[in-house]
Amino acid sequence: MAWVSALLSAADRGGRAGQALAGLRVLLDRLMPRREPAAAPDGERGHVVVEPSAAWFVQGRAADFGPVTVAYERQGTGEPVVLLHGLGCHRRTWDAVVPQLTRQREIIAMDLPGFGQSPDLDPGVPRDLETAVSWLGSVFTALGVERPHVVGHSLGGLIALRLGQAGLAGSVTALAPAGFWTPAERRYTYALLTAAHQGVRLLPDRALEVFVRTLPARAVLTGTLYGQSSLCPPPAAAAVLRMLRDSAAFKATLRAGRAPNLFSGDIPDVPVTIAWGTRDRLLPPRQAARARAMIPDARLVPLPDCGHVPMLDAPELVARVILRATDPQERGPGRRVAPDKR
Repeated sequence: MAWVSALLSAADRGGRAGQALAGLRVLLDRLMPRREPAAAPDGERGHVVVEPSAAWFVQGRAADFGPVTVAYERQGTGEPVVLLHGLGCHRRTWDAVVPQLTRQREIIAMDLPGFGQSPDLDPGVPRDLETAVSWLGSVFTALGVERPHVVGHSLGGLIALRLGQAGLAGSVTALAPAGFWTPAERRYTYALLTAAHQGVRLLPDRALEVFVRTLPARAVLTGTLYGQSSLCPPPAAAAVLRMLRDSAAFKATLRAGRAPNLFSGDIPDVPVTIAWGTRDRLLPPRQAARARAMIPDARLVPLPDCGHVPMLDAPELVARVILRATDPQERGPGRRVAPDKR
């Protein structure tokens, strides 16, 4: 999930998504005064821009609903670990982390429905978390994995926690999980996300390529994505923006996230690790304390200098957190761990 430092200052002053979009239009006019109109007569971009990467497809089903098809990659050896991405992302978000895991774990990275290469949900399948947990459980069965370790980021982190509550995960590692916001924080986050999705749709490909080549523009575009925007190379910035722009299920998933009580209660008998970037500007790290208050036996791991998507800031650190969280010898509940050293 990417967005703009400019949006942060607007939101801090109580601005809304429309103000941020207006600022983006001004900036675009300066950089690309003769920009091309965006394609797509229906106003929606839903085409897949993810290059195929040894994807397989598997079907799950929630009770009384139609099948759900999920694209995934499976590699490595050892105990199975399922990776779930965040809103506006896809399985390739984990690309820098996966190679550091596959010698010790079997990694199953999935595209959630309507993201990456997975088709969107059938209109008859609800988008609530209970239904997602149900069909994911059937996907695990179809893949032949029982209670795998589940690692999720943001939206995927929230789903991972709910899978742990349902007894479908052997352990849960949640990176900046969604849902632990106050009402004001949720409005702030939604303003940024809505402006991000709508704003990037103003960028035709030619404008996007020009935009990401300059350091100030990359800093604007990746202000809530990276903890240190200078680490963001132009191709990575362009890929993230396309990923956000072309997520077919973005709006519907965001609407579903307005439901109250996205997470409540504890996760007994399941080891839980909650990791949070100390420079996360989309879901501020103070939310980690609320998550741990609900799950008192969870390990709380700060990720120094990381933004909202720590897999891009510090893939080695994230890999170490995952390996430790899924290590049978490290899985005692109730132990707070110190941050790993990079």
